[in-house]
Amino acid sequence: MNPTSEPIQSNTQNMAARDWVTVLSRYREPNEWRSAFELAVSGIPFLAFWALAWWSLSISGWLALGLSILNAAFLLRLFVIQHDCGHGAFFRSRALSDWVGRVLGVLTLTPYDVWRRTHSIHHSGAGNLSRRGMGDIHTMTVAEYEAETPFNRFMYRMYRHPVTLFGLAPSYLFFLQNRFPLGLASQAKYWVSAMSTNIAIFAALGVIWYFGGLMPVLLIFLPSTLIAATIGLWLFYVQHQFENAHWDQDEEWQLHDAALHGSSHYVLPKVLQWFSGNIGIHHVHHLYSRIPFYRLTEVLKDHKELAESNRMTIRESFAYAKLHVWDEKSRKLLSFAQVKALRN
Repeated sequence: MNPTSEPIQSNTQNMAARDWVTVLSRYREPNEWRSAFELAVSGIPFLAFWALAWWSLSISGWLALGLSILNAAFLLRLFVIQHDCGHGAFFRSRALSDWVGRVLGVLTLTPYDVWRRTHSIHHSGAGNLSRRGMGDIHTMTVAEYEAETPFNRFMYRMYRHPVTLFGLAPSYLFFLQNRFPLGLASQAKYWVSAMSTNIAIFAALGVIWYFGGLMPVLLIFLPSTLIAATIGLWLFYVQHQFENAHWDQDEEWQLHDAALHGSSHYVLPKVLQWFSGNIGIHHVHHLYSRIPFYRLTEVLKDHKELAESNRMTIRESFAYAKLHVWDEKSRKLLSFAQVKALRN
């Protein structure tokens, strides 16, 4: 809570996106005890479920698998904490945040310093059509899509297909791509981040294999990691891929407008909101990324206009998953069928 434990009241009606920065800066300070508590209630159950699943292998492989599936929720939450560490939002100490993030990066298979840099690039250019690439879901404009060859259009359709994005991509991203500092290979610090994380991951898996054999890897490590990765990728997708999202060419792009209008407010049931670390309140996060995840709900409570902005239900998010091409004329994300209809 803020120091006075009273709601922060401001005249924020019809306020421009960039002006929200001053208002939101009042929520940026983490509570050190609260952060430690959130880390504990995420990390301790994760380790406990791991141990329980390993023990249950002596009873039933199916039981171990079921426990590992449940544990994916705690692994997802640990990734959100790693995410906050990357933004310097979790502890006042930058060094403490970084080292907590690096340790969590071993559990999430994500080299912390590499991810922190690529995610920073995502934040600095989200919604900028001239800066698409690193850290984004690739999105073509209608003009670009129509100008491509039939083969390239087919490949783009395959890339955007749910089987690719939510079936193949999580395995590729977390098991293969994260093993190398792709896009940052010219700088030694990112190689150190990737390789040291790899060494720690393989050492941990080696210990698990030595004491438990192959089954803990197949029935505990792989399922929990893949499920958490898939849910995480889905959340990242719907946070920026919706009908009235926001993209502009570089000369017209404005950081704060893109943050507020190009990020969704994914309204989830309380239990899912807890396990996802309030990451669905993504428009506020993009406007001011230094706010700890556990304070994002304070922002919505104090500022109803933000609570009502860019709301997306779970049902709506499934419908938006069919939209793949940005139309600069209508300023809407369209389905492939809608793009085809534009030709007629």
